[in-house]
Amino acid sequence: MPNTLQEMIKRKLDQNGWSYSDVARRGGISRSTVHHLATSERLAQMPQQTTLEGLAKGLGIPVAPVHRAAADAAGVNLYLEDALEAADPEVAILIASVHKLSPADRRHVAVLVESLLHANGTL
Repeated sequence: MPNTLQEMIKRKLDQNGWSYSDVARRGGISRSTVHHLATSERLAQMPQQTTLEGLAKGLGIPVAPVHRAAADAAGVNLYLEDALEAADPEVAILIASVHKLSPADRRHVAVLVESLLHANGTL
């Protein structure tokens, strides 16, 4: 079963018709790194911040969800980051609610959020 990072990468590749090379070129990271992150069900360690930033740039999405997905794939808990985000009640409700959605519904929410960020010029 794919992890969240694998699903994220696959979704963006499928949505945009990109290859690993396209993402690597856009993000300034190696194709082998993109391939590794896209195909490894369990990461042996948390990728470097610069790698996560490059992957996010290559995928055209914010680094925070990439960071969380990579942490999940590496078995790292990000309690502090989640606690800081949860300080905003609306963010806490969104985080808690998203986990209750089906995978298909989560993909719809992700597309909606990306669309809103693009419309606001924040992505």
